[in-house]
Amino acid sequence: MNTIRHLLAVLLLALAMAGNAIAAEKVNINTADAATLERVLVNVGASKAEAIVAHRKSNGPFRSAEQLAEVKGIGLRTVELNRDRIVVNAGPAPARPAAAPTRATAQTR
Repeated sequence: MNTIRHLLAVLLLALAMAGNAIAAEKVNINTADAATLERVLVNVGASKAEAIVAHRKSNGPFRSAEQLAEVKGIGLRTVELNRDRIVVNAGPAPARPAAAPTRATAQTR
């Protein structure tokens, strides 16, 4: 009987850990490609993922998760199902131009 209890405890612990690992994956909807969106988001297939990327390219970065509902085929239910997976950060920062050489660096050359 103790063996069965031990096995059940181990199984429950393993399931709890697996659930945390699955729920831990998040996606930044402002930087992710379509393949990543499709893999991470629930009820988002290839065409919806591509629609998200196209919307982002034509309208700029998303300011909130709720804005995903503006994408054709994505409703508030899909947003709610994925709320724990969605990260909304600004897109990648623009590259800074290289600094012009100063007098000190120009004289050392």
